[in-house]
Amino acid sequence: MTVTAMTAGELAKKVIAKESFFILDVRNEDAFEDWKVEGENIQYMNVPYFDLLDGVEDVLDQIPTDKDVVVICAKEGSSIFVAEMLSEEGRNVHYLQVGMKAWSEHLEPVKVGDLKDGGAIYQFVRIGKGCLSYMVVSDGEAAVIDATRMTDVFMNYANELGVTITNVLDTHLHADHISGGRKIAEAVNGVYWLPPKDATEVVFEYEPLEDGRTISVGNTKIDIQALYSPGHTIGSTSFIVDDAYLLSGDILFIDSIGRPDLAGLAEDWVGDLRETLYRRYRELAEDLMVLPAHFMMIEELNADGSVAEKLGTLFAKNHGLNIEDEAEFREMVTGNLPPQPNAYQEIRQTNMGKVVPDEETQREMEIGPNRCAVR
Repeated sequence: MTVTAMTAGELAKKVIAKESFFILDVRNEDAFEDWKVEGENIQYMNVPYFDLLDGVEDVLDQIPTDKDVVVICAKEGSSIFVAEMLSEEGRNVHYLQVGMKAWSEHLEPVKVGDLKDGGAIYQFVRIGKGCLSYMVVSDGEAAVIDATRMTDVFMNYANELGVTITNVLDTHLHADHISGGRKIAEAVNGVYWLPPKDATEVVFEYEPLEDGRTISVGNTKIDIQALYSPGHTIGSTSFIVDDAYLLSGDILFIDSIGRPDLAGLAEDWVGDLRETLYRRYRELAEDLMVLPAHFMMIEELNADGSVAEKLGTLFAKNHGLNIEDEAEFREMVTGNLPPQPNAYQEIRQTNMGKVVPDEETQREMEIGPNRCAVR
């Protein structure tokens, strides 16, 4: 029978479409429990590769024959070996090409909506890690927000749309993934914007992104309005685009809120987080569409693969926005923190420009799930 490679992009489309399929993950149990391909209709089996070296006979009757089977490992080698053994037993199987390394890096572009005077806003869903990036396009120009280190994806997409990237922005100094913002700005001779309160230790030049600053994209003057919104970091800044979209960075998510501890200052910043969520955001129009920089669970994806919801809906349904008692809010945020992201201190140092790891080291630094939220 056949063994077929499945790309991360093909797998992402199956997840977004909520297809039913089977995953045999042959990584070690701890790696599987920490981070795996998630989807609403996936059936899983985790059997470490070393337990299958003598054959797959013991697991064969647990692997369905009526749905697609995808074998997954860290970098593809072990999954090919196991897939070939299953094929020899008469099964048609797929393996994830380049393994979880490719799953971590795949970006799925989704059009979020049109802008009032022409142009559009696109979301890039890093489905394996929960990161969300954006491209605002108008009249031949583009701005990129919260870009990942896979910079070619953004530059190639701009070329496909026939637009020039003129501005690149980060909502804050990221601690869970390496920013590609500065690299894109240098490649296109554009402007790189960063909140100055997050940039006190950076070793490169940038344009300070301060409260009230307006950045225009294209001749139609699609405005990106900066809104100072500290709490996840002291410099965190949200953007209001076209008076219709709220890019909330890592302050507010669909089903959770941002954690304030990744610079070791949870007790100091929790008050800022509450001030942003309970006062600054409450002053905004409830029909703004919230576009966060991360998602926490695969269930937060909409039917089209986007991650977006009206601000008014989040005020009604997001538990983190509905804790009246300040002490209870403080305890929920500081006493309920998930594990910190892998290598987050090294990632912060990289995003400050203080260290420049090689590409493979950068991949290893980012391996693992999104851990920017509390709920």
